[in-house]
Amino acid sequence: MPALLAFDTSGAHCAAAVLRDGLVVAARCEAMAKGQAERLMPLVSETLAEAGLKFSDLGAIAVGIGPGNFTGIRLSVAAARGLSLSLGIPAIGVSTLEALAEGGPRPMLALADARRGAAYAQVFRTGGAEDPALVEDAADLPADLPRIGDGPGALPAALPLAEAIARVAAARPGPDHPRPAPLYIRPADAAPPRDPAPAILG
Repeated sequence: MPALLAFDTSGAHCAAAVLRDGLVVAARCEAMAKGQAERLMPLVSETLAEAGLKFSDLGAIAVGIGPGNFTGIRLSVAAARGLSLSLGIPAIGVSTLEALAEGGPRPMLALADARRGAAYAQVFRTGGAEDPALVEDAADLPADLPRIGDGPGALPAALPLAEAIARVAAARPGPDHPRPAPLYIRPADAAPPRDPAPAILG
């Protein structure tokens, strides 16, 4: 089977993995609070080189679509779309919460840090998943489910994030996938401009 490249910059990291014939043949993850825009493509190239592959060997791209850091999500999604277009291969978006849940028990609660004391949460059951949500108060989280991800009482994810994204994407059948789009659950922190944008003439 053609190799699948996965990458993610939805948090304070830059991560990539290559999946081939069901095996992770290369993976890298670097912690960084900023600088992902400059580091992503070099890290992707280094990960492919470690796997002994070129971009032309890839059969698909998988990308983390959040929820998470707004700038990081936009960066990865744009990169995945660009690679998909230039290589003529599908790009598959995978949510952070779905990746956290990969390889975990069912039912379970996946949690990702949303900062300011809040969490992104999603319940995964044997037959499917509930919609993801932003939870401001930990008391509102289900108390009867095992927790995986971030937060008090949560166990670490079964797989590194980029590997999990790759495996979720590889399990989705068919060549036709919607273009990856950022998964935003919380509005951006940046305030909108006070003055309206100028009209474009002509």
